[in-house]
Amino acid sequence: MNHSCITKVFAGERGPYLPVLGGWIAAPEHIAEINDISIDTYWENPEHWSIRAYQKLGTDAVIGIFIPKSKEDFRCVDYNSYTRSNQGQDLADIVAKIDGWSRPEKYAEELASRFEEDYREFSTDLIEKQERCGENMLYMPAKWGAGAKCNWYDTFGYENFFLLVGLYEKQSRKMMEYGGVLGHHLSALVARAVTDGIYPKAVLMGEDICTQRGPMVSPEFLEKYYMPELKRGLKPLLDVGCRPVWHSDGDVRPIMDMLIDSGIGGLQGFQPECGLTLEYTASKRTRDGGKMLIFGPLAVTTELPVFTPQQVRDKIKEAADIYRDNVDWVLFTGNTINPDVPLANIYAMYETAQEIRI
Repeated sequence: MNHSCITKVFAGERGPYLPVLGGWIAAPEHIAEINDISIDTYWENPEHWSIRAYQKLGTDAVIGIFIPKSKEDFRCVDYNSYTRSNQGQDLADIVAKIDGWSRPEKYAEELASRFEEDYREFSTDLIEKQERCGENMLYMPAKWGAGAKCNWYDTFGYENFFLLVGLYEKQSRKMMEYGGVLGHHLSALVARAVTDGIYPKAVLMGEDICTQRGPMVSPEFLEKYYMPELKRGLKPLLDVGCRPVWHSDGDVRPIMDMLIDSGIGGLQGFQPECGLTLEYTASKRTRDGGKMLIFGPLAVTTELPVFTPQQVRDKIKEAADIYRDNVDWVLFTGNTINPDVPLANIYAMYETAQEIRI
């Protein structure tokens, strides 16, 4: 497979141009226009046409293939996908349920017993999707929750999750320990794929742990109960030289040093309005003092939807001036490219990447 430019950057080397990561165009109309097809033709085989669009744009790697839930919405989620504050679960029942969970060590044994089965499923998907992407575009799906799982609101609902964290220390600790066991399992799957040569030495991971005002739960709680699990959970990746890139949603600055100390070696998902500026991200180093791997920095909130194509080009060139010699850099967006982003700005992003020498 020919992915030399982006894999060189993952290895801390310089490629012939600035590689671009893709997979998050959440606008079927854009995909159709890039391919010069009708929207009806797109919906006949959205994965095929999405892959072809990324190939036409000159994408070096994709972290997934974004397909909306339905023709009526551009999102990959719908109303039923969101975890509402009240799912009809009683807090007392949830506390009892967690008390009834087996010891984390037992859970680890259960996951270990099914590792080979899970790996067959994971590796089969990697190989099949890579064949569809072709030899010039790398398929490297994000592995959300790898390392450790913190936010159990997808299981218990927002209200119950925050009440658990605030009122039930013993159960909260057990939640974090279970999340650590699961995160270690997911990391081990990626690490095995890296060893087998079917996954590159960088993985986008993490979870929505912050809002625009900072972490959803206190840094003190995270430092005590979550970060030790994350540190253990990242070890399989670090052992095979795979760089964990953290999805930095919201204002992640209050816990940034903790994340880096846990082994996070890269950042993605910047919101400059939350202080995740070019200068801030360029200033960070890994816990060993090395360069961070940056997937970014184009914001889908304050930049891509409102910029002119020339402003997109200027932003990328500004990033090049600041990032060069300070980080290992792959051009990407902070989040999904929604329909409010003009297609001309997407073209400007890709065209400028070809002009940048890093």
